[in-house]
Amino acid sequence: MVLRPSGDIALQQRDLLVVSTLLMLLIIIPVMALTAFFAWKYRQSNKAADYRPDWDHSTQLELVIWAAPLLIIICLGALTWMGTHLLDPYRPLDRLAREQPLTKSEPPLEVEVVALDWKWLFIYPQYGVATVNELAAPLDRAIDFRITSSAVMNSFYIPALAGQIYAMPGMQTKLHAVINKPGTFEGFSANYSGAGFSGMRFAFLGLSNADFDKWIGEAKASGGNLQRADYLELERPSENVPVQRFGSVEPALFSAILNMCVEPGKMCMAEMASIDAQGGLGLEGVNNVLPRALAYDKYTRRGAVFGPEPTFVAGICTIEELEAAKAPSLARIGVPDLSPLTGAGLTPPAYTTIRAPSMSLIDALRPTNS
Repeated sequence: MVLRPSGDIALQQRDLLVVSTLLMLLIIIPVMALTAFFAWKYRQSNKAADYRPDWDHSTQLELVIWAAPLLIIICLGALTWMGTHLLDPYRPLDRLAREQPLTKSEPPLEVEVVALDWKWLFIYPQYGVATVNELAAPLDRAIDFRITSSAVMNSFYIPALAGQIYAMPGMQTKLHAVINKPGTFEGFSANYSGAGFSGMRFAFLGLSNADFDKWIGEAKASGGNLQRADYLELERPSENVPVQRFGSVEPALFSAILNMCVEPGKMCMAEMASIDAQGGLGLEGVNNVLPRALAYDKYTRRGAVFGPEPTFVAGICTIEELEAAKAPSLARIGVPDLSPLTGAGLTPPAYTTIRAPSMSLIDALRPTNS
């Protein structure tokens, strides 16, 4: 499939590989041929060969020896520079095929890819469906992949479509590609990720627009529902998983997977980064989060057999979020009695408790513009 691609990006990568090989052969083949020729011509039994023991320099020969490799290196460098920029997986497509520029009439197909142990989850946010170990795309339509992993680094690779790109937990990589020929192509992980790695394969379907719409309709009719709780079950390690389809998907699921906060009440990495960017919680505020809760270790994922039990972080709410939630069952809050002391021999001010929340307390906590 690498040398017989079905997508324009893979075709350009194939051409780059072929041209680079031919350029290198311009040096390799003459050198190999001359090596054999010199060994034959200057063999010991050939008495007619020239014998020049005092020869040590030839300007013409030096020019050939140095100029030819230099020119080829310049050509290879130019090809590499252009290929690195034009075939950058993060670069949006500017064409669908040779002589077929990209049109703005049809938006790209968005696919969110999650590498699990040991299976692939594909989410179609534009259609509200998801599949496991099956990926489909219409012909001659740009595809925008957003790729991440649940716990272990993997590599998303469809040789007929485009080059491989890594899937890493807590990070998002991108890939832009297009499929131009119909068919069923193989996709897999090109990075070893554990016991079930060999079965981490999926089918990629290149379909006409009508067939793709039919495929989407079948996925919607499957009746499956992928919510956060369903994902946590799906995320558990399993091998050789058959194709699954989900007719509905929680809209923010991929963002929660990327931020490693699918579990209810767990602080998202984006929120942690925002706190760090503002200087952190400080010594006083560090006790406001659950103990050992900021450690996002790969062994704390669901279904792991190594490492400590999973830990959690409680999200930090704003006043606006409290108002929206109405917070009917907040913990009791202790506040000191701030009445002034008068006289001698009085007992120290006691702490009284009030129930929360009350709208007056929320209004009192709200920052003012003054």
